[in-house]
Amino acid sequence: MQLLFFTSALLALLRPHPVNSVAIAPRNVKDVTLDIVNTRLAPDGFERSVITANGQYPGPLIALTKGDVLRLTLNNRLTDPTMRRSTSLDFDGIFFTTQNSFEEGTPFVTTCPIAPGASFTYTVPLINGQTGTYWYHSQLSVQYVDGLRGPIVVYDPEDPLGDLYDVDDVNTIWQVGDWWHNSSVALLAGYVATGVVPVSDSGTFNGLGRFQGGPEVPFFVQNVEAGKRYRFRIINQSARNVFTMSVDEHDLTIIETDGTPTTPMTVNEIQMLAGQRYSVVLNANQPVANYWINAPFVGGNPAVNPNQNATLTRAILRYAGAPIADPLTPMTLGPLNPNALIEANLRPLVAEAAPTPNVNITLNLVVTAGKAQWNVNNVSYLSPEVPTLVKVLDGANNAADFNITENTFIIPKNSVIQIDFPPK
Repeated sequence: MQLLFFTSALLALLRPHPVNSVAIAPRNVKDVTLDIVNTRLAPDGFERSVITANGQYPGPLIALTKGDVLRLTLNNRLTDPTMRRSTSLDFDGIFFTTQNSFEEGTPFVTTCPIAPGASFTYTVPLINGQTGTYWYHSQLSVQYVDGLRGPIVVYDPEDPLGDLYDVDDVNTIWQVGDWWHNSSVALLAGYVATGVVPVSDSGTFNGLGRFQGGPEVPFFVQNVEAGKRYRFRIINQSARNVFTMSVDEHDLTIIETDGTPTTPMTVNEIQMLAGQRYSVVLNANQPVANYWINAPFVGGNPAVNPNQNATLTRAILRYAGAPIADPLTPMTLGPLNPNALIEANLRPLVAEAAPTPNVNITLNLVVTAGKAQWNVNNVSYLSPEVPTLVKVLDGANNAADFNITENTFIIPKNSVIQIDFPPK
């Protein structure tokens, strides 16, 4: 398997480029403030201390328009000693340049964590005409398992597929994710000690879920009107779980994949790995009623955690005029005869040839059985005491300047990299 992409955060030794003396059109600046706080919440009926943005799980929508500059001030107000109190933010899928790579939020590689009581302002210009569906989350260790995750949408006023839908707003975002009753600190410690990957207690749909034997938390309700076409932006904000999305009696037409507009493809079931995003168009063309939105998941052996019942992760599609009640049909895992998405059949709306690479890298990935250890080219990564980017700014420019466990590749600026992942 091969990936072609321009060098950015993966490669530590890119130098800032000089700014050309050209006139730059003013850009709209979108100011956002996120107070990162500990909040007592019970998304699936089990109350625990949660790390939230502005007291919410998931966090508030960051809504942008193509070409905006995001200026986000993060105030770290974490106090709970049972969890990590430093933090850092990642804007998952958003493009970064060499000049602002330190805004990308990867602790000890491009930035330092934000300490409790401290603040930091991220300035993120949207580049290359980027639009689509993304998400933000803590990038420190596995902290986002404790709740710090939320949506980013970059709207395109001239969306080339805009004629396919009537509604696309803050109310048409679906966020699914795994949920855990224990803190990420304890979960990670258990994983390191045993090599057994933790299994989630439940899954949530827009912040609501149920676990086996727990209280009947009301399902999230998606209201629609008959005759309208809705663009639903689906984000899997999990650390581990794979969700399979479907809506009883309705097709889903995919028009965007991970921020890239795609040739419309109609399916009735979509499997989503952690971090993946899809935009789908649903035509509300069925009789007025309540319909199940199915979001079952897999993620480890459920026998390890008796709280888990993947069938309980779901929501309700409610037509205007339908009774305020659960659907009359049984809860299922999805359509009996699925027309499931085959990812290899997706095509970008605007085809673009891959550039010719001038650097080749091979990455051999190995998970050590029975241990919490992942190796890349026989190296298990360890966070350095001095962040990689700081070393670069201090003049590091050859392999000897970096720890072996940083696994740093030194590459000429403006390179095009081809990365090969050999099959196992």
